[in-house]
Amino acid sequence: MWPLTVVAQEPNVPVVGFLTTLGQADRPNLVAAFREGLGEGGYVDGGNLAIEYRYAENQHERLPALAADLVSRNVAAIAATGGPNSVLAAKAATSSIPIVFTSAGDPVSAGFVSSLSQPSGNLTGISWFGAVVGDKVLGLLDEVVAKNALFILLLNPLNPESKQIRADIESAARVLGRPILTVEARTPDEIDVAFNVVRQQSAGGLVVGGDPFFTSRRQQIVSLAAQAAVPAIYFNREFVVEGGLMSYGNDPVDAFRRVGLYVARILDGVSPSNLPVDQATKFSFVINLTTAKNLGVELPTALLVSADEVIE
Repeated sequence: MWPLTVVAQEPNVPVVGFLTTLGQADRPNLVAAFREGLGEGGYVDGGNLAIEYRYAENQHERLPALAADLVSRNVAAIAATGGPNSVLAAKAATSSIPIVFTSAGDPVSAGFVSSLSQPSGNLTGISWFGAVVGDKVLGLLDEVVAKNALFILLLNPLNPESKQIRADIESAARVLGRPILTVEARTPDEIDVAFNVVRQQSAGGLVVGGDPFFTSRRQQIVSLAAQAAVPAIYFNREFVVEGGLMSYGNDPVDAFRRVGLYVARILDGVSPSNLPVDQATKFSFVINLTTAKNLGVELPTALLVSADEVIE
């Protein structure tokens, strides 16, 4: 007699796509936060859920093909993260599969949704409006840099949100009467070139525009800022942890957790058009005191008191 074998069939589980501009080794804490949010919503990767990860490895031109691949696999939802280019690629690839995005700019003006309260269509997400707080960012740096010193703004031209950041920062510079020069970098080598400009221009301060690629290269940028002895402010706390001087912005880890929660709600049957864009309204100001001392920067007492976190 042939032995009788009983084969257990795994139940069908929903498949979610995770699309990002970033590389697989970049900022794994954000992916962990996304899975945490899914878990809070009752979904566990490898249990009652499967996640298909697609990393563009900071090569924006790969995003359309990666998004199309996820659509061809008929995923139940797509988390589009790591900057607006991933959102645009996902949006172009499907008008029916729900998309939950992260956005540092205004998702309405970017064309992701028709309104924040009633997104309509198949997109919704989390926005922290980091691209429109230039007056606050520049004002903080202005307090610790000599008034006649030049500021330099570092931007990634491949990031559509850089246009808004530049307009916001330059407007704030005009109000402060502060000279400012914009330099661009889209590769690690171009970051090196940008800091050559910082040194050649004897810049008194540096503003690093919010950008996923820059965050993935934060060790390089913070190291070059230290070598140039230039006080810098960033949009992301992670730079300050690495030794950057100051940052002002939202918590991206919490944003990715909330993306996971939104995806879980969609898996439960909620339409993305019924999920208002979740707006992060709490910004945090972080200072690295050791870096300030190394740079010889005098931090006003009022500035230290206003900080949400001081790293020593």
